[in-house]
Amino acid sequence: MVKNSLMSLPKSDAILDRLLSLHPKIIDLSLDRVFRLLTKLGNPEQKLPQVIHIAGTNGKGSTQAMLRAGIEGFGASAHAYISPHLTKFHERIRVAGSLISENALTEVLNECELENAGNPITYFEITTCAAFLAFSRAKADYTLLEVGLGGRLDATNVLKKPKLTILTPISLDHVQFLGNNIQQIAYEKAGIIKEGVPCIVGPQNIQALSVIKTRANELSSPLKIYGQHWDVYKKNKRLIFEDEVGSLELPLPKLIGAHQVNNAGVAIAAMRELRISNSAYKASMENVYWPARMQRLKNGPLVDLARELEVWLDGGHNLAAGMAISDTLEQLPHKQNILICGMLKTKDVMGYLKSLYGQANILYGITVPGEEGTNSSQDMIDVANAVGFSAVKANNVMDAIQRIAKSYPKGRILICGSLYLAGTVLQNNS
Repeated sequence: MVKNSLMSLPKSDAILDRLLSLHPKIIDLSLDRVFRLLTKLGNPEQKLPQVIHIAGTNGKGSTQAMLRAGIEGFGASAHAYISPHLTKFHERIRVAGSLISENALTEVLNECELENAGNPITYFEITTCAAFLAFSRAKADYTLLEVGLGGRLDATNVLKKPKLTILTPISLDHVQFLGNNIQQIAYEKAGIIKEGVPCIVGPQNIQALSVIKTRANELSSPLKIYGQHWDVYKKNKRLIFEDEVGSLELPLPKLIGAHQVNNAGVAIAAMRELRISNSAYKASMENVYWPARMQRLKNGPLVDLARELEVWLDGGHNLAAGMAISDTLEQLPHKQNILICGMLKTKDVMGYLKSLYGQANILYGITVPGEEGTNSSQDMIDVANAVGFSAVKANNVMDAIQRIAKSYPKGRILICGSLYLAGTVLQNNS
């Protein structure tokens, strides 16, 4: 007798491992595979509550986290989709406010695998379809979708009419897929703009903004642009937001760093456009939680190893992220900053480290554990030395912390360079 209970389904980890084997031998950025599978699944993407679609290079996750905190702060609910995850896959799919359960995740992954029937499809594409399936089966007021890569040909960009689109700051990243200049990358990111759908635009450089305006004009998409239609800034340890509706004075966002003020402005501008209750604004600042974004680790085995040292963690991995981290370090109470850094080969290691040099001049280079595409610890110290750092090779994060604790007992450690590294750190420190 065939059992139809969830207990008979394979565990989610086993399915996810199998899905990796379906990856096409040649990557062609296309939505064809996604549309094919979604059709077989009954087009769950057409059954989602009102969608806010978020693209950009930096700040997507923080902006989405503030939006979710605001929405939940006035008693509404939101589905949320992010990538990558830090410690477990379930983090990617939040159903009506809660991480997807193991049973629900196993069920939707199993359905996607069966309907896909062994056809080539990327891991991100098929798991995005699984997220849509999960969202379509649970009631919520909003769906917050974070783009995985680019925008125009990203697996999330299958929606004909989202309620709102958002473009956070655009800078150089993923150049091997999106293009090697800001204009090309902005074109890909602006691909989420839809005809007649309003778009909130965060701080942009002139070239990116020009591309965004051109695309929005073609589609008659109303733009709400930072510095033109709304503004946000810090004053007397408070956040001030201004637009044509009026001025708001709010607590600073719980997330640390000057760049988070700008991310908060994007989230507030989005809530204003959605006409979300005023009670949401304060909640979005005070209740937001987004790990591995200038997160201070206050307890756990790694913190114990550090003794009196502060231990901070950040998963940013491009030039813009490095500049934001540098600005944040400058604002913290003065201490000697020591970096533990590991990065993937696809990232601009030189540019990232140059942006941090000055706020820190000592670096312990490590490999990112479990990642085939990682730079070696030797690669890291070679680049760091070329930038000007006093660089030391370490076996792993634990080894680096132990050595730093002996040599710089009153300093501040920042573990940085990769979200994958950040996820490993969070797991090891739990």
